[in-house]
Amino acid sequence: MGLAVVHTRTLEGMQAEPVQVEVHLANGLPCMTLVGLADTEVREARERVRSALGHSGWDYPVNQRITVSLAPADLPKASSRFDLPIALGILAAQGLLDPQALRDHEFAGELSLAGELRPVHGALALALGLRRSAQAAGRPPARLVLPAANAAEAALVDGVTVLGARHLREVVQHLLPGAQAVPLPPARAAVDRAAEASGGAAAAPSAAPAPAPCLRDIRGQSEGKRALEVAAAGHHSVLLVGPPGAGKSMLAQRLPGLLPPLTPEQALECAALRSLAGGLGGASRASKAGPESATGWRTRPWRAPHHSCTMAALVGGGQPPRPGEISLADHGLLFLDELVEFPRRTLEALREPLETGHVTISRAGRQARFPSRLLLVAAMNPCPCGWWGSRAPSAPACRCTPDAVARYQGRLSGPLLDRLDLQLEVPAATPAELLQPPQGEDSLTVAQRVARAREAQQQRQGCCNAELGAAALLEHAPLKGASQAFLQRAAERLGLSGRGLHRVLRVARTLADLAQSPTVEVPQLAEALQLRRGLAPRPAS
Repeated sequence: MGLAVVHTRTLEGMQAEPVQVEVHLANGLPCMTLVGLADTEVREARERVRSALGHSGWDYPVNQRITVSLAPADLPKASSRFDLPIALGILAAQGLLDPQALRDHEFAGELSLAGELRPVHGALALALGLRRSAQAAGRPPARLVLPAANAAEAALVDGVTVLGARHLREVVQHLLPGAQAVPLPPARAAVDRAAEASGGAAAAPSAAPAPAPCLRDIRGQSEGKRALEVAAAGHHSVLLVGPPGAGKSMLAQRLPGLLPPLTPEQALECAALRSLAGGLGGASRASKAGPESATGWRTRPWRAPHHSCTMAALVGGGQPPRPGEISLADHGLLFLDELVEFPRRTLEALREPLETGHVTISRAGRQARFPSRLLLVAAMNPCPCGWWGSRAPSAPACRCTPDAVARYQGRLSGPLLDRLDLQLEVPAATPAELLQPPQGEDSLTVAQRVARAREAQQQRQGCCNAELGAAALLEHAPLKGASQAFLQRAAERLGLSGRGLHRVLRVARTLADLAQSPTVEVPQLAEALQLRRGLAPRPAS
């Protein structure tokens, strides 16, 4: 009889919880029993492991009873990443591997029938979980053994030694006792990170990010450009309302160029979410993923789902729960074009994430929480035909009745509109404006002002203005005298809700930061109110 313990992890949302794979060999009816709340993918490991061991040159214990326990037993186990730990546990229970080497490593990977290691989802999240566990315990992290296609992305995590292997035989040779061991080489991180570590050397051409579109490319739309600057400076959500071809999508596409770079921790969190969804380099099932496949992990996410996407695709879901578009846009931008064409039930699911910065997906027996600190940019037409209220001389006449316009705009609920900080009208540019040479400031100049405003917010309160709670907002944006009286009269006249009034005050605080003003004055409040009038009622022309 033999007993072996192999260490691995399972994913619960973004959390990588430690799991012990205990393998026991005993005399009895030949079979392999898996216990520990394993789902179908894990239970199917019996056949993959049996074939992989045979094709790799080891005898499968066909005359013994094999019991595999995945502890803790009350934690759900999903994914095929348990194939490698189970196979190693069977070999270790037969006395073929060094027990001390097993204690110093964690393993994850799917096995093919021939013993090759296939990539799995969430490798970066596994490495982050390993580092957090080691820091909490006050000890160095164990070495992490992954399929070679996953090793580059997991190696992005500082302080964790990641070893990549292409076949089960390589892992076994690494774990052989004594002088028989053949060590695995540590994995190399992505090309762009290696270039940074070498002192800013040029990365491979494929690793260079594409240049962001510039604000100077847009003719006219001065108010729209100002709204983008405010949105970037305070992390405020934006709704752009205007006729077809007015430039709403062009404005939205230039917003990423105004935002400052991600911090290392933010970049790792974004990359971990993409890894969970199978979209970061080797996390996909591509057979030729390599170290260069994880490049671009520092860029802010840009997600633009089609308006036919389901609520599960937008918010997240599935079994096991996977992050949706709002989580994949964490620390980045989510662009919802043709906003009112999205199903209303799907849009209403955005309410809580926009308010709290995270989404919790509950299923029977399990719960997953994903971050969603996104910057929402939405665009829509004012009516079904798109030309209601257009002031352009050459614009077609609106064919929609007032009831049709009301029904169309009514697809957006009041509570959802209340959570959009900036609601801006984007009028159609005239032919004269479109034919003019580029005018105004470029994205780099505006981005410098945005960076200064964000730095002031971090020093003052430790977060962007859009994330301020009610108490902190009153502390960092106090109103006195004329400013308080002005906002009170405006709120009463416009019928602002409590949430709407606070959002106006947050935007005004951002405008004051852009002006490098320590206090919020009447001009900032007036501009904040003007930037919240995109769907204000007015008669058609």
